[in-house]
Amino acid sequence: MSKHALRVARALDGRTRLNPSAGGILFWDLVRAGGLGLASALSVAAASGLTSLPQAGAELFTPTKVWTAHFLFTPEQWEAMEPKGGRGLPFGGPGGLRGRGGPGGPGGFGPGTFLAPAFLQQGDRDRDTRLTKDEFTALGAKWFAEWDQEKSGRVSADQLREGLNRSLGPPNFGPPGGGPGRGPGGPGGRGPGLNLQGAEGKRNGLASAMGIEFDYVHADLEFEGQMIRDVAVRYKGNGTFLQSRGSLKRSLKVSLTRFAKGRNLAGVVTLNFHNNVTDASWMNEVLSHRLFRDAGVPAPRTAFARLFVTVPGKYDREYVGLYSLVENVDTYFARERFGTKKGAIFKPVTPEVFADLGGDWAKYNQTYDPKTAVGELEASRVIEFARLVTHAGDAEFAAKLGEYLDLDEFARFMAVTVWLSTMDSILGPGQNYYLYLHPATHQFQFIPWDLDHSFGQFPLIGSQTQRENLSLDRPWQGDKRFLERVFNAPAFKQLYLARLAEFSKTIFRPERIHQLVDEIAAAIRPAVQQESEFKLARFDRVVAGEPVEPAGFGEPRGEPRPNRAEGGEGPRFGRPGGPGGFMQPVKPIKGFVTARAPSVLAQLAGQSKGQTLAPFGFGPGGPGDPGGPGRPGRPGGFGPGAFVGRAFLSAMDTNQDEVITREEFSQGFAKWFDTWSTDKNGALTEEQLRAGLNRDLSPFRGGPP
Repeated sequence: MSKHALRVARALDGRTRLNPSAGGILFWDLVRAGGLGLASALSVAAASGLTSLPQAGAELFTPTKVWTAHFLFTPEQWEAMEPKGGRGLPFGGPGGLRGRGGPGGPGGFGPGTFLAPAFLQQGDRDRDTRLTKDEFTALGAKWFAEWDQEKSGRVSADQLREGLNRSLGPPNFGPPGGGPGRGPGGPGGRGPGLNLQGAEGKRNGLASAMGIEFDYVHADLEFEGQMIRDVAVRYKGNGTFLQSRGSLKRSLKVSLTRFAKGRNLAGVVTLNFHNNVTDASWMNEVLSHRLFRDAGVPAPRTAFARLFVTVPGKYDREYVGLYSLVENVDTYFARERFGTKKGAIFKPVTPEVFADLGGDWAKYNQTYDPKTAVGELEASRVIEFARLVTHAGDAEFAAKLGEYLDLDEFARFMAVTVWLSTMDSILGPGQNYYLYLHPATHQFQFIPWDLDHSFGQFPLIGSQTQRENLSLDRPWQGDKRFLERVFNAPAFKQLYLARLAEFSKTIFRPERIHQLVDEIAAAIRPAVQQESEFKLARFDRVVAGEPVEPAGFGEPRGEPRPNRAEGGEGPRFGRPGGPGGFMQPVKPIKGFVTARAPSVLAQLAGQSKGQTLAPFGFGPGGPGDPGGPGRPGRPGGFGPGAFVGRAFLSAMDTNQDEVITREEFSQGFAKWFDTWSTDKNGALTEEQLRAGLNRDLSPFRGGPP
């Protein structure tokens, strides 16, 4: 190769060197820049390693491929990427800097965020927004009398959890919503639950609702040895971000074009690196998206990536861990799946999609979070469908439904969602999917997203038995008018059941899914082992079908302290099963599909009705569960008792016999008042309640200092 050719190759910046199109690497820049012939250009490209890059999306998103990505930040870029909102959150002190872990501080996010309003609502008899000592101790006496159902003068741990769920649960549990579709109580968001919408114009999700926003920063990305200069990088995620906030291993979104237009990698302009901290197998998301695609649903493609980071003076090509690389849902996705970059893309967050919020698009905008420009046609289509869902009679609804909804596509989408018991979805809180409005048919299609809790692995909704036997006829939690009406439409129901019957014989055969698990495991096991032997041991167990304790909040006691990628710079939370030990093991993929398949077949054959969930059916006890009548807040269910029950017991149970006597309860409340009343003026404000509850009822009580 000539010296001139090498000089040309070295002179090319990141934009030119990494500019692959859907058809392949563009070598013509080499030809034009250096006056080279095609053969010389190809020679330069080969010498530079360019030909090792994926040339098309199908090559980039190979399900068992493990790429290597290396991010290079300056110290200033690295610090600028750290979100400033959500002060005092778990897994980070003020500002939440990586590795500076600790429970939420006074006034920050913690139990007080959820419980302080309920304390005031139930205890403030004179409605002056404060609790006097008499009001506070009277509230304690009232709760003890209600929770001591056997009138024995003692409250057991189970009675305590159940009492907390009953007295402080819905509609009290959860930070206030606000506005249509934005948390409890508003149209499109009635019923219990967390507010999952951010401020107007901001992204949605739990972290955003807490005030955490992610800013893009400049960085360089070395992908498979080839440098892409000046890409835009930010953190992403909600639950996964909160869970990984004290470690390096956070999910990332990368834009190749935000700071340098006209670039792409294999036809892709945005890369999503998902950290899988909730999934010990690293494959829930990858495999679930595969099953959606197998079912004919337009779903993102995936691969894996080993991620490294360099920050001068801090990290030198530090191995962060194994990530899943997930295709972005954008106009490039639309062109690939629907043959056009036109059409509207929405990412709704509401427990009641297509609820009528009026005729003004401004009332819908944050709920539907459009990812493309929304004109009058797109806005009116959403509003018209919302009116049909909300107000039409059954005959009119059934007749017009197919005009607005692609029934076959939605039947396929729901068949996979329900078979996988993916409860952190439209079936549960009402999130983790996209809507695409096709520009030609004017029909809505559903696109899955964020599937780390698939395969029945969202323990906050339903028991393990309920998720394995989830009803095919009514698989959602709570009141969801859209789903209720669509499932009652004969045209949809026939398609939906037909797809379930078809997929049960093909893509959902347990032996097929077992084989796919083994194939993925073989491909990613070395990268898992590189993270730590502790994670590898857990990985091998779940691949074999054995459940393991959740470990996203820190390793169980007795295990070696994790390396930096596992949160080694942060606190060591100790208690297995997450904060307070409230998260119990769930069946991994092989165990779940082995149990789910016969339940689906039995329901299709009319031999079983499956199990449904109570309106706030978190945990055991939903209707159809032989373990109980479906009363919300049964022991072990999701609610305040699950989060703070252990800490409450620890604070009150002075003799540590696992029960609280009336005297212990009374003394505990008196001590809390004296401690929380920092200004000693005889009353507790809401801010003092929040601070005291955060300190004394932290789910990490007994864990980190």
